[in-house]
Amino acid sequence: MTVPEIEARDIPSGGFLLDVREQGEWVAGHAPEAVHIPMSEIQTRLDEVPAGRTVYVVCRVGGRSFQVAAWLNQLGREAVNVDGGMQSWEQQKLPMVSETGQSPFIA
Repeated sequence: MTVPEIEARDIPSGGFLLDVREQGEWVAGHAPEAVHIPMSEIQTRLDEVPAGRTVYVVCRVGGRSFQVAAWLNQLGREAVNVDGGMQSWEQQKLPMVSETGQSPFIA
């Protein structure tokens, strides 16, 4: 199955960014506007993912987000994988925040 991909810097302003990494990864550093639903919880929390708009799915490097985006697309949603994940986000010096009060980083 082909899944559309996008570079982190090309995500449109106001786009719905879904971060599917685990809690420890999220706490260390994430995009300020991202919504966090770990991959392990996506099936039970699907109602938190908007059905009527494109969902940009991100993880650490792109593997988990690819799987989640493929699954969402199979359900009839419009999902796009963020190529290179949060590592690419960090390399492109896009804004990040952490939940620790420390400088954000990609765990």
